[in-house]
Amino acid sequence: MAGKSKRPVLLITVAELESLQAVAQSRTQPSRKVVRAKILFRYQAGQTISQIAKAVGTCRDTVYECIDRALAMGIQAALEDLPHSPKQPVITPEAKTWVIHLACSKPTEHGYAAELWTRQSLALHVRSQAVVSGHPSLAKAAKATVQRILNEESLKPHKVRYYLERRDPEFEVKMREVLLVYKELDLYHRTGTLPKDNQQRQVITISVDEKPGVQALANTVADLPPVPGEHPAVGRDYEYKRMGTCSILAGLDLQDGHVSAVVERKHRSREFVELLKAIDADYPPEVTIRLVLDNHSSHISKETRAYLATRPNRFVYVHTPKHGSWLNLVETLFGKMSRTFLKGIRVQSWDELRQRILQGIAEINAAPVVHRWKRFDLLKPALSVEWLMKRYTSAHA
Repeated sequence: MAGKSKRPVLLITVAELESLQAVAQSRTQPSRKVVRAKILFRYQAGQTISQIAKAVGTCRDTVYECIDRALAMGIQAALEDLPHSPKQPVITPEAKTWVIHLACSKPTEHGYAAELWTRQSLALHVRSQAVVSGHPSLAKAAKATVQRILNEESLKPHKVRYYLERRDPEFEVKMREVLLVYKELDLYHRTGTLPKDNQQRQVITISVDEKPGVQALANTVADLPPVPGEHPAVGRDYEYKRMGTCSILAGLDLQDGHVSAVVERKHRSREFVELLKAIDADYPPEVTIRLVLDNHSSHISKETRAYLATRPNRFVYVHTPKHGSWLNLVETLFGKMSRTFLKGIRVQSWDELRQRILQGIAEINAAPVVHRWKRFDLLKPALSVEWLMKRYTSAHA
């Protein structure tokens, strides 16, 4: 059994004892300071070095060091860190720059098969090439070291963030035309007055696009319903059968939220013409239908133009820029479909999928929601309602 320490008794006042106890019980002080306070508090209470080390959860050398400092310099000095000069950084700025340069390149450029770096693969490459590249300070760099260097520049080479490249030389012009249409609709929602064309016919604006590749999937066994207290979610076997895909061709009325749609196996010109016929049937013949749509080949094909020729002055195209699908408001409708009736859908045949989609669209039309554009700050300069009213007054005078 360990004997009592031969070190002198720690003389301490009542005020110092209360202060020491407060630090030992603190949840906000640094942990190293709390540990030192516990050591001194237990030492003045008469516990042995071994008892203190076991109770505090540290080694005997730490206990000896803390007590010796308190005996030599006092309680407060023992609780605080001794002043020391910070170590000079081992990894040089040049070495860090080299790591950043590697992170900004692709592994394929260095002879690897991977497309993206992982933190582990980047650290392995750094260690293997550090000496050869003139940065010996990184010869033993661990994954955490490389990660700290990347964090300094907020780099995440293991992740991919997608964007849309502007490949249309007339992107700004076409975007402005689409946003002017949305500004007209904003004026309509404020005043209730529909825009008119050069023949003084009212203009209905419809956002048109296709959602291809909707899969018709069938379960191999029936889903299991939720069971309270046991299975909170629907149970579904991971196996399924494929029965083809369909394309949803839809037109979203930007005045009242009504949806005109057809569901077909493909989205060629003939299917697009079927959508145009459906839209044509939904509106009175005395209005002009303005379509906001992209440059898909089926929209401007010979077959489509032949149909449009049979309906003169009925349809007007407003094209979105290439790679500018985010400017088409019908995309928000497709997003709503994906979050509602298309989410996790399972059917027994392709025809059932078609009927389910048409039923979902009918439910949307039963309680239509008007989709409105709000990012008019993209128009430079921003257009006011008064400016638009002057523009239309002069154009239609």
